[in-house]
Amino acid sequence: MAETRVNGARIRYDDVGQGEPTLLFIPGWCTSREVFRKLVPWCSMLHRALVVDLPGHGESQQPGPDFDNTAVVDTLRAVIDASGARQVVPVALSHGGWWALELRRQLGSRIPALVLLDWLVLEPPPPFLQTVQALQSSQWRQARDGLFSLWLQGVGSPDVVRFVRDDMGSFGEDMWKRAGREIEKVYTRYGSPLEALATLSPPVPTLHLYAQPEDSAWLESQRSFASSHPWFQVQKLPARSHFPLLELPEEMAVRLGRFLESALGTHPAGLAPPTT
Repeated sequence: MAETRVNGARIRYDDVGQGEPTLLFIPGWCTSREVFRKLVPWCSMLHRALVVDLPGHGESQQPGPDFDNTAVVDTLRAVIDASGARQVVPVALSHGGWWALELRRQLGSRIPALVLLDWLVLEPPPPFLQTVQALQSSQWRQARDGLFSLWLQGVGSPDVVRFVRDDMGSFGEDMWKRAGREIEKVYTRYGSPLEALATLSPPVPTLHLYAQPEDSAWLESQRSFASSHPWFQVQKLPARSHFPLLELPEEMAVRLGRFLESALGTHPAGLAPPTT
């Protein structure tokens, strides 16, 4: 385990594997780096991997009584700098994608590609925005539990159930309210992640790997976007939950590796991705 300090707060991260570009695994709000524990061993066969605990999450300290999206991006930049990595590909879970986009804006070609995992990349529907707003209110617990019920509906994977209930369930009122506030802020500003991605100049090769929802219109909308923005790819995974990286880590690692090889021409010597 490695660590750095940001505004006096200890930030911890794992630094494993070797090979450029380095993969920066970014959890979402109210999620520790534990969510990547099954995916990283496969990915680190081909690439160096940095796996971060966000401020106030997991084993990282919180920099003061409150923090925002800007502070999270500053933390991620501090980890990149401390690691000495030259080129970094963020592998961002859910709303961690917003920080990945901002890293590209700030660091330019040092971020040669983006990998987004199970994210609401289209314009958010009203029920989602209502939930995000409820998270900021006295009804935050009911809103959180509603998300948990949605994410676990029909899910039989004990790894997913354990992670949602024990890891995400360990975060309290302050963090869930902060998450709601910061998530609403970026959707209000940009409309949707795809709209935000389209503003990047030059565009960056981007892969979205997701499993839920099981909605053909959701997939077709992303494919339509990809047809007019060839730097964007979307791939649907045969998993049952919002956390396919806990269900299909080998397959996700293979797809991620193939994307980087195609987009960046990476050919790690002496290694081959695992087969499914």
